[in-house]
Amino acid sequence: MKYGNIRNIKKELLSDNWYTLNKVTFEYQREDGTWETQVREAYDRGNGAAILLYNVQKGTVVLTRQFRMPTYLNGNADGMMVEACAGLLEKGNAEQTIKMEVEEETGYKIDKVKKVFEAYMSPGSVTEILYFFIGEYEASMKVSEGGGAVDETENIEVLELRFDEALEMVKTGEIKDAKTIMLLQYAQINAVFGQ
Repeated sequence: MKYGNIRNIKKELLSDNWYTLNKVTFEYQREDGTWETQVREAYDRGNGAAILLYNVQKGTVVLTRQFRMPTYLNGNADGMMVEACAGLLEKGNAEQTIKMEVEEETGYKIDKVKKVFEAYMSPGSVTEILYFFIGEYEASMKVSEGGGAVDETENIEVLELRFDEALEMVKTGEIKDAKTIMLLQYAQINAVFGQ
């Protein structure tokens, strides 16, 4: 039996202060063929990209540390998060965006990246698809201190960590960011460091 169709979608804008929050009312067809009215809120902040920068020879990764207010509001004592470099897509191009974000946030200018997967990060309430990349870096690619775009008030600290240390930080809870954990686990599962 075919089910899961939707009809009569109505969107009501609740907020567009930063990004867009809509209340969506729709009819959903259940497995038994009956229709039920459902109401959901969907936050649209656009799609994004994230990257794990790695150096096989040194056995290191480049991550960032920055303040994240939503985590502070939900129990993260200082609000600081260790994360993979990431950003919202500019003009819809994930590869160009991530290269630009890498330079802004970390100070490395890289020209080769590899898309490894994509995922909805919070499909119950957020429309965002995140495109995941990995890319090699070396010292000669460092063109600035990084730290983020001044006009975006990012205040980003750049961290170069041993890969095994970063994995341990996931275990200890020092890294709690989902995209970062996913990329580190990808690197581990796929033996990016030859382990």
